[in-house]
Formats: sequence, C-alpha cells, structure tokens
Amino acid sequence: MCGTCGCSDPANEVKMVDPETGQETLLRNGSLLHGEHDHHGHDHHHDQDHHHSHEGNDKPHVHGPNGEIISLEQAVLSKNDQIAERNRGWFEGRGVLALNLVSSPGAGKTTLLERTIREIGGQRRVYVIEGDQMTSNDAERVRAAGAKAIQINTGAGCHLEADMISDAVKQLDPESGSVVLIENVGNLVCPSMFDLGEKMKVAVISTTEGEDKPLKYPHMFRASEVVVINKMDIAEVVEFDEIECRRNIAEVNPKAKVISVSAKTGVNFEEWLEVLKDN
Repeated sequence: MCGTCGCSDPANEVKMVDPETGQETLLRNGSLLHGEHDHHGHDHHHDQDHHHSHEGNDKPHVHGPNGEIISLEQAVLSKNDQIAERNRGWFEGRGVLALNLVSSPGAGKTTLLERTIREIGGQRRVYVIEGDQMTSNDAERVRAAGAKAIQINTGAGCHLEADMISDAVKQLDPESGSVVLIENVGNLVCPSMFDLGEKMKVAVISTTEGEDKPLKYPHMFRASEVVVINKMDIAEVVEFDEIECRRNIAEVNPKAKVISVSAKTGVNFEEWLEVLKDN
C-alpha cells in the first residue's frame, strides 16, 4: 500500500497549519502505520524466519512476505474506516455537508473552491481543509476568497486520512448547516482507498488532461458520485472531446453526475452550486 510514495516512511511528518495565525500543529511525528500516533521499539533479526522481538506492542507492520503487507493494509484501512464513520456521524449530526474533492495536480480544484466560496455568498458558510505535501499556498488562497481554512501538509504522504480530518475539524469548528470542502492531495490513486467521513467524493478532471483519465484511473472515478469537468473555457484550444470524456466516465461509473464548468470564467457554474444546495 503506497509502497513507492513515501506514505509508509517512518520518518514522515504530517502537520496542520492555520494560515490565519500561522500556528503549526504536528499531527504525526513519524509512524510506520497510517493513523498511528505512537512509536514502539523493535529488535529485528532479519533471517529467513524473520523473528521479531517487540516490547509490549503487537501492531502489524511491514516486514516479511506479501501476506504480512496485506494484513497491514487491512488493519490500516479498518482503523481509517472507523474514524471516518465517527467523522460522518459528527457531520450528519450537525447538518454539515462534507465533500472530498479529488483530482490530479493542476486540475483546478483550488480555483473551483475560490469561485464556490465567492458565489455561494451568504447562503451557506463554507470551511475548507486543504491537503498538500508542502506549503500553505492553497489555504491562503481560499482564505482570501472568504472561507476559514486549515492546511494539512502530508510530507511524503500522497493523500489525506480520516484522523487528519478529525483533527482539522476540531480546529475549524464548522457551524451547523455549513459546508466543509476537503481538497485532497493531487493524486488519482491513493485517495480513492481512504474514506474521510465525507458525504461524497467529487472527482475534478480538466480539459488539459485528455479524455481518457477515467479509463486510466477507474477506481477514483468509480468512487466519485460527482465528476466535474473543469477548464471548459479552453476545451477547443486543447482539442478536448467532451462527448468522449463523458462516455468514458459513464463506462466506469454510469451513475456519476457529470458537470462541465469553467471555474475561471464561471461558465455553467450554477450546476455545480446546485450540488451544494441540494445536499
């Protein structure tokens, strides 16, 4: 699981940043397991039998044959799902709509959020959780647009997880009836595996990426109830075939609601805003 992206690196740190105050909070100080906040001692003898001496800790961790790695993945996802359900209950109990926006880097998620914040006006309060490996640039942008925001820097990690959202929500303290928009780390693979407690995933694809992204990354588009095709203002210039893209989305997920917009110019943006109003 995420074996090549650095998520499992014991040295990886995850921090939360409040762009308004500049306050930084360390959420993870390097842990082998996703979602674990503690460390445990090891004495490893790496022979064929792969014996372990653990000091008072029986948590699964990545060593040995493939079966052990699968066990770790199941344990990680199970723990994440438990926290996600708690998040979902918290959101539902307060009438808060939480959406998880996923895309590849550069699809225009942040621009979509900026226009959403500005156009929704006083109809509904918007809060944003920004996920990036480094910098608070996007949180600063959405804050300038008028929303309270929290930045989560995942370091080498390629996605957000439910415990990170739980920590961020405590900091944001969204009011009843509001909207929490989660901008996940730009990645069309790993975020599809991790439930954050959102009501739905929203996949954002841009016209500059080509029409075949849903076929290349079917798990993400299959997991998303809404797909936003962004940057329609330059579709003709980049020779984007919207009909083919919609056909590819339908092949992977025929139930997905597909909306074509330009977050930059506002073309057809009302259809996107209806998703927020109807949920």
